[in-house]
Amino acid sequence: MGHYLVAVIDGTTARFLTLNPTEVTEYEAGPHLVERDSLHNAEQEMPGQELWANTKAGRNRGGSGQAHSYDDHRKQHRMAFEYRFAQSVASRITQLSQTHPVRQLILVAEPQILGILRNVLPSNLPQQLTVQEVAKDLCRMSSKELHTYLADRSLLPAFKRAGL
Repeated sequence: MGHYLVAVIDGTTARFLTLNPTEVTEYEAGPHLVERDSLHNAEQEMPGQELWANTKAGRNRGGSGQAHSYDDHRKQHRMAFEYRFAQSVASRITQLSQTHPVRQLILVAEPQILGILRNVLPSNLPQQLTVQEVAKDLCRMSSKELHTYLADRSLLPAFKRAGL
């Protein structure tokens, strides 16, 4: 049974957890999903007035008080923020897969972030790593809730209580 790395990502946060399968004895329960690291996307958390000079998109007022509509490309800037965050997530996954004996990667992310990660990840991943995807935002779950959710979908081995 291989070792697992679970990356749980939403637009502002990425959590990295490992599950190292252990031998369950009558005194020791396991395996446990342990959070190893996390990243925060500060650009996505910033309010509009800190990112943009004008907080209302697509407006320009002329001298007569009439508004003229234009595209200020905020959507492209937000996409660039997400792409940079996905690159830092991919870099961290690569680092963790080199420092921990990982054979399987489970990506749990919002569908949009997952699509960006698909474009960024292939060049960074080790060859022996198997990738599985879950297109769902589960970043707010605790590690135990996440373990149960993934085990119910046969993506992780189930938690076994001691003495069973």
